Amino acid sequence: MSTNDLAATHDRRAIRQARMEAGLARRFRADRWFRLAGLGAVSFSALVLVFLLGSMASSGWAGFHRTELRFSIPIHGHLEIDPARLAQPDPLGGLESAGLPGVVNAAANKAFGPDGEGLLDPGAWRDVGAKLIGDPALLMSDELSVSLPASDDLANAMRGGGEPALRQHAASMAREGTLVRALDTGFLVRADATNPQSVGIWGALKGSMMTMFITLVLAFPVGVLSALYLEEYATRNRWTDLIEISINNLAAVPSIIFGLLGLAVFLAAFPNYRSAPLIGGMTLALMTMPVIVISGRNAIKSVPPSIRDAALAMGASPVQVVFHHVLPLALPGILTGTIIGMARALGETAPLLMIGMRAFVASPPSDFTSPATVLPVQIFLWSDEIDRGFIERTSAAIVVLLIFLLVMNGIAIYLRNRFEKRW
Repeated sequence: MSTNDLAATHDRRAIRQARMEAGLARRFRADRWFRLAGLGAVSFSALVLVFLLGSMASSGWAGFHRTELRFSIPIHGHLEIDPARLAQPDPLGGLESAGLPGVVNAAANKAFGPDGEGLLDPGAWRDVGAKLIGDPALLMSDELSVSLPASDDLANAMRGGGEPALRQHAASMAREGTLVRALDTGFLVRADATNPQSVGIWGALKGSMMTMFITLVLAFPVGVLSALYLEEYATRNRWTDLIEISINNLAAVPSIIFGLLGLAVFLAAFPNYRSAPLIGGMTLALMTMPVIVISGRNAIKSVPPSIRDAALAMGASPVQVVFHHVLPLALPGILTGTIIGMARALGETAPLLMIGMRAFVASPPSDFTSPATVLPVQIFLWSDEIDRGFIERTSAAIVVLLIFLLVMNGIAIYLRNRFEKRW
């Protein structure tokens, strides 16, 4: 080979080497840009999440407070009632019969002038009654220092609204320390009311818990068993194909359609259970079940066939293979789908509005057939009010809903990790 040929070969090799190095440089550069884009997307998502949680927490913190009046109420000699009566049924009714509302109003008039009782919330005496019921020994005290909810007008004046004269009066009382914004611990244990000073979230929270329980009890076993049958036992034919298409379509159906179905079927069968957690849970179970079936089938498919073959080789029956080996290994994936379905169901409002769960419920539900509402519907109803106090309570209810969702998802994630197995 001549010297010119060797030089040409060397040049071609150098050109190929340069092209290879340039191609590798482009790949590494693209990889770096992809990593930076992914990091930027994750960082942006984290910032949005922090902003969302921060704004909800700052807005909701005001909703956990209420405007209260602080003064003293004479008890001994003014309220004649046997302490043993407080241990009997309806102790609050006994205190009302003994004249507790009049005693509270008289003390307010003495502390704040002739119109003092008008500055109090109409149900403020119930807070005093709850304190006396919790500690009957207070009936023997001369005076009882209390912090009771103010009227809506006075609370609005303290926030800067209402008439100028009342705003000045509220500012004067705030400087004196008799009108304060205090943490409302009763917000988590009371039910709905007609004014923001007396509302609570426990009725809606309990309704959500009971509705989610019915949803889980109905949707999870039916969805898992359906996924097992379709994946492990059903033969592939036109009927199973039709069922699979129907399930996939149901997972994408708007939620209000399920509300119409619950209205037409469940309420027609149980007309006396309108707005009950039982009906709400059955309606949401229909919406959640397709998601569990789809995720369950995917999780079952992901179990290696060698697991089934090894179990059959050891003498296990087909049922034992499914329930002793396939299902435990697929359970983490099934729980992931269940988390997604239950989280969607918890935030739904439209189907529950269709079955009447938007009614005003002044007491928490006592059982699964009692009238109830749920947190999303309660938030929707409060957000429709024009009173600024309800706006603050709406933010607080959103915080409670987020905490409930995080707790529910946290329990499900713990169970998923608890049953997860690696091979």
